Amino acid sequence: MKRIFKAGIAALGAVVVATSAFAADWTPPGPIKLMIGFKAGGGADTQARLIAEELEARMGWKFIPEQVTGKGGLNLANALKGQPNDGTAIGLVVTETLGYNMAAANAGMTPDDFTGLTTTAGFQMGVVARTDKGWATFDDMIAAAKAGQDVRFGAMSPKLADLAYLLGKAQGVDFNIVNVKGGKGVMNGVNAGDLDVGFMAGIQTKGVAAGDLVNLASALSVPLVQTPEAPTFGDLGVEFSADGYFVFIGPAGMPDDARAALSNAISSVVSDDSTKAGGLIKKAFGGPAAISGDALTELLANDYASAGALLDAASE
Repeated sequence: MKRIFKAGIAALGAVVVATSAFAADWTPPGPIKLMIGFKAGGGADTQARLIAEELEARMGWKFIPEQVTGKGGLNLANALKGQPNDGTAIGLVVTETLGYNMAAANAGMTPDDFTGLTTTAGFQMGVVARTDKGWATFDDMIAAAKAGQDVRFGAMSPKLADLAYLLGKAQGVDFNIVNVKGGKGVMNGVNAGDLDVGFMAGIQTKGVAAGDLVNLASALSVPLVQTPEAPTFGDLGVEFSADGYFVFIGPAGMPDDARAALSNAISSVVSDDSTKAGGLIKKAFGGPAAISGDALTELLANDYASAGALLDAASE
């Protein structure tokens, strides 16, 4: 996993794109169906719609957004797999969909069934608590757990639940892991006092800046942009992390010119913080991480291959 994330670190604030001499001449043969694997109105959904809006203005392409949610993006993957591969059907999911989720569900799909177009942003995944909980550091939370406090830990996916388990195991405590629907659900639970701590992937930014929330740890293999002093999972004895990205994909076998044109166009929007989409990505996710072409293909393949090790570790 550490090797996978290095590709992303190189792409933060930059663009690693597929190239094609004829990509600039490509136009979609019809409206582009944009499947969005996230609940309407959330940050990921807003990101997808703003990107489509900017591409319509820049390129003259027509997008038809639709929500295809459920099963950690696997419902979208199933729906997209059978669509035409001519560039008229794409989807936005997270790399976890094509990695841990496909491997854990034994879904009969692999990343080879899709064409990776480009990532847009990484996750600023923190372990977050309310400031008035009295925990200024990760060590404070562990001390409370070892003193007998039942620490209710919110996780919004099976992968994150496994990571919470391994984090507790490494620290010699048993977290009360609570499965919650979506990052907003985790934040609402923490703010309401129904959860003591939970994973949040950028949604905590405003609360941390206001002093209402605190990032106790980075669930990534690198420090958080907003709270670089918070320890990483590696620092805390966990060899796995929540490294991941939002990623646009298409059906397998997409022609090179269509893939390159879509990848380049999307990457240019997310890497321009003067656009609404780029501004949102900078504010909510710490900046763009646009990975395309062979680098993205390798990232997706490695993420899928490494999911088994995490599943095995969490089952011990």
